[in-house]
Amino acid sequence: MSGILDGGSLLFASLAALAVGLLYPFGFYTPLLLLAAAYVPGILLIGGAVGRLGGFTADFQRDYAPLLTCVAMSWTAASVLALPLRWFAPVGFMPALGVCLAYFTFLVFFAVRTVLGASNGAAAGVAILSWLPMVAVAFLWAPIRMGLSWLASPFFLFYAWYWLGGEFSGLGAGLRERQNFRRMLEAAALNPHDGDAQYQLGLIHQQRRQYTEAVERFRRAVEIDPTETDAHFQLGRIAREQGRPEEALAHFHPVLEQDDKHSLSEIHRESGAALLELGRLPEARRELELYTDRRPHDPEGLYYFGQTLERLGNREQARQMHERALEAARTAPRYRRRFTAKWSRLAQKALRH
Repeated sequence: MSGILDGGSLLFASLAALAVGLLYPFGFYTPLLLLAAAYVPGILLIGGAVGRLGGFTADFQRDYAPLLTCVAMSWTAASVLALPLRWFAPVGFMPALGVCLAYFTFLVFFAVRTVLGASNGAAAGVAILSWLPMVAVAFLWAPIRMGLSWLASPFFLFYAWYWLGGEFSGLGAGLRERQNFRRMLEAAALNPHDGDAQYQLGLIHQQRRQYTEAVERFRRAVEIDPTETDAHFQLGRIAREQGRPEEALAHFHPVLEQDDKHSLSEIHRESGAALLELGRLPEARRELELYTDRRPHDPEGLYYFGQTLERLGNREQARQMHERALEAARTAPRYRRRFTAKWSRLAQKALRH
């Protein structure tokens, strides 16, 4: 999926989906139309409503073309997989279609994970629920099929392209912008003294959850410029998320020395969380108390502080912090919901105990 994002083409993906559409009895263009008009918008809607992966309007403009490209290529790959089942195995059309749909859903999981930067759980949930719009399409198939027959009219297609050609050509803008930015960074990274380009490439891999590649880029940035606090900070975050708190603290230490307020003081939250995992509770309390004084409405920091106080035996203060974390998550702006939902659930769980 990462390769498709970096070098793929929406036109090629569309033509490939049209080509494998010849294998199906319901019109070669029907699968691509359903993917473009119902399936991919459905993923973006479900991702915003259930997976809390962002807002639909902003996500549609940024992610529609990259996601459609990955989904169309996934459909092509799944359809090609089903070919041997129809030609060489004694199975009919429906069993082959079932295998195709199962493998397609499997590939969509990786598409959602890579394009939207979703966690494994969120990506799996979105991939499974992505079939809900198609169920609605199945119930309305008779009028939709009639509409598709009108859409296939050469006269309609000519006038649609004449009036909406600019809009259609702009569909691939999101993918082209990503690819142009990536190429620009790769060119800049050829300079052995440009640590920022390595850092930016690391962020791309991190957003796609390709942590091995991200760590490699961040380490190169630090080797080029040891004072690259952003790269140290991200290396520390990845190490902590992967269960290596000692290594995380080793990266957080130079950040604290160089910039006490790095990333809106989140360096103190991350350091406190790592110290909490190591059981160094007094130090964790000091870091998290400082952070929550500076950022009193961050549910993640409040939750970690509550956990620290609970392990120190201050149950009443811990309960207050968990209540504040829950309230901060509930009152967060909508665009922040994808980040605060986890801490809302954990705070509720802590309050029940």
